[in-house]
Amino acid sequence: MPPSSAALAHALVRDPSRFQWYVVTFLLVVIWAYGEQAAQRRWGVLFAALAFWLMDWVNEIWNALLFHFSGFAPAWSTPGQSAYVILIGLNIEICFMFALMGLFAVRTLPADRHLRILGINNRWLLACVNSTLCVLVELWLNHIGALAWEWQGWNVRAPYLIWLIGYLPFFVVTYWVHDMSSVRKQAAATGALAAGVAMALTVFGGVLGWI
Repeated sequence: MPPSSAALAHALVRDPSRFQWYVVTFLLVVIWAYGEQAAQRRWGVLFAALAFWLMDWVNEIWNALLFHFSGFAPAWSTPGQSAYVILIGLNIEICFMFALMGLFAVRTLPADRHLRILGINNRWLLACVNSTLCVLVELWLNHIGALAWEWQGWNVRAPYLIWLIGYLPFFVVTYWVHDMSSVRKQAAATGALAAGVAMALTVFGGVLGWI
């Protein structure tokens, strides 16, 4: 039997009656932000930020599958107010947030990928620091009831898995794509990630109806 948080979040999935017009504004903000990178020909930034956004989709897909196969709860759910819930742990506001966060993550990188800060490579240091900051935000969201955790291994008492699985891979993959030696490689890596996400959504969502 699913807990109330999971049942509520599941009932909200893809319910168009909750639409709010600010979604259109946020969409334009995201389009403008990525358009600025394209206008400045910052292709590395654009593809790396998209990789960050796509990594969130990877997490959201396995999270929705966890709910489907366990019959209990996802690792996280979004039972709070939202203009549109896409998957049980992903609403439209989170979707846009991660699209913009990817740009922030890349634009704050030092130009020298080999630069060491406190003796640590800056990419790894920033990945760890940014992941920690994201977990702190999630702890607050959980505290106010906007984000629900029901599994013992994924909660306030065990935030290390949220850090290790929920965020660190986002930043590691993003910085890896950014530092690739050519735009072609960046586009290929991001494209492969996008294809995998699209296939998973089509099969698990569109065909099987599991998510």
